[in-house]
Amino acid sequence: MSNGPVLLWRGALVAVLLCGIGLLPWLSRTDPALTVLKARSAERDPTPEVLQAIRDELGLDAGPVRLLGRWLGGLLHGDAGTSWVSGTEVLPAVAQGLGVSLLLMAGALVVAALTAAAVCARTLWLGARQRPVGRSAGGGAAVLAALPEFLTASVLATVVGVQLGWLPALGWYGPRWMVLPALALGLPTGAVLGRMLDDLLPGAFGEPWALAAAARGLPGRSIARQAVRRAVPGVLPNLGVFAVGLTGGSVAVEQVFDIPGLGRLTLDAAIAQDLPVLQTGTLALILLAATAGGLARLAARLLLGRALRDGALQSLHRPTRSAPRVLPWVYGGLLLGVIGLGLLHDPLAVDTSARLQAPSLAHPFGTDALGRDVLARVGHGAFRTLAIACAVSAVALVAGVLLGLLPRLSGPLVDTVNAVPPVLAGLLAAGIAGGTPWTPALAVAAVAWSPLAAHTSALLRQERATVHLAATRALGAGRWYLLRYELLPAILPPVVRHALLRLPGIALALAALGFLGLGAQPPSPEWGLLLAENQPYAERAPWAVLAPACALALLGAFAVMAAGGVRHPWRRRRPHNAAQATAPTVPSADAP
Repeated sequence: MSNGPVLLWRGALVAVLLCGIGLLPWLSRTDPALTVLKARSAERDPTPEVLQAIRDELGLDAGPVRLLGRWLGGLLHGDAGTSWVSGTEVLPAVAQGLGVSLLLMAGALVVAALTAAAVCARTLWLGARQRPVGRSAGGGAAVLAALPEFLTASVLATVVGVQLGWLPALGWYGPRWMVLPALALGLPTGAVLGRMLDDLLPGAFGEPWALAAAARGLPGRSIARQAVRRAVPGVLPNLGVFAVGLTGGSVAVEQVFDIPGLGRLTLDAAIAQDLPVLQTGTLALILLAATAGGLARLAARLLLGRALRDGALQSLHRPTRSAPRVLPWVYGGLLLGVIGLGLLHDPLAVDTSARLQAPSLAHPFGTDALGRDVLARVGHGAFRTLAIACAVSAVALVAGVLLGLLPRLSGPLVDTVNAVPPVLAGLLAAGIAGGTPWTPALAVAAVAWSPLAAHTSALLRQERATVHLAATRALGAGRWYLLRYELLPAILPPVVRHALLRLPGIALALAALGFLGLGAQPPSPEWGLLLAENQPYAERAPWAVLAPACALALLGAFAVMAAGGVRHPWRRRRPHNAAQATAPTVPSADAP
């Protein structure tokens, strides 16, 4: 697919997304005039005369096609229209929100870079000294990645901002106000990026250039720096994905710290069905996603230089034998034990005389604001939370790998999908499928595959430029052989580990959408709902929040550490050479 069709494909995707957003008030099966009236003044009675006046004012009777055409026509002249709710100009408000979000994103990326460096520190230290570098367990990274952003933001705001008074907790008035929200956003992002980079570094330190450099006596610091340069291109596309997610998807953090960013502005517009603001904000996120994705791909090409073009790279993913570990079984046993104990109690039993009680023998995890046993709610909410999260993760993994193997097709699609915050995807899914219990799963699955596809495409681009692949192709291997025995064995293990690292985040995203009214409702004991329900009482009863948060952390640690030995099952059964896979000879015992 040449550049022309790619541009047409990208333009078609943007048009489809903007049309879907333009249809949101009509897809939601509610009267747009009534939604706008509630957003303007909740006390005003929705009489037929008032609703008709709003329809005449906004031109709702003309239908969504004319409204979209009018908005696009004004956009060509630099006019994005006026807000249906506030009546103010849309473009200045979106530009201001985008500026705030970009500044917050920059601070979060600094925190993410420092966190990623801490995650990779052990591997860099060992590799610089030419000591055996194995694949690290990644338990610490998994715990950090499993931290809910809104919970981290609430704890930082309450403890550091209010109780200790070290930094301001509310508002956006200068650099000091940026520290706490940047920490809340950057810590989980840096943990994921660091784990992905740490997965590539052992292969970089085992390449011939690193061994030759060490033999010539080059300083270990220089070898480590070049190893990072060699491994970073495999992570850069996901860095672009994260950058856009930090800009448009940081709604919870912006709400906790009262930050007037673009994510919060877009969410408020989606809830109020303020189409001019929603469409302009989404278009800004799409342009940002395309720019970030293009810069990331360009930086990867510049870092790899001619080696990428000439096919002179070494594979970073050699098959390694993983030593058995005990810690995954420990984490898994703890998680199953907590769930089993919780299933023995009633999660819906209310005891108002035992509200917000501290942990005791009767209630090992304490009680919540209604006197319900927290352990029981954690245990009973595990099956639904984990089952749907695992199903969505599996769908995202399969879709991400399949689309990532077609980078020219999936590249523009990743940029477009990445520009849609999960909450907005949930609203669109609710408009199409209705408010069913499966609406959050549909919404999260629609966007969760994009980071995995970006990761797959980045690894595929490098593996295609390896020397051994060119040699295997020269021996007569066909496309199916190369895909099955060379490309997939190198790509699948790190992408599967990436998918498992995202499992706790998917569980949180599902429950957060349910809490917003797009799926399961209270008194459902889903873990994300437990966090959201008990968040206002975090200062008085921290156990009610720590229990589901620790369960998610155990889930993340178990998933990532158990995935440390993931290898492609076909690697052992591959033929000794490509000729055996293509030549019409008598099958031997070594042939698959």
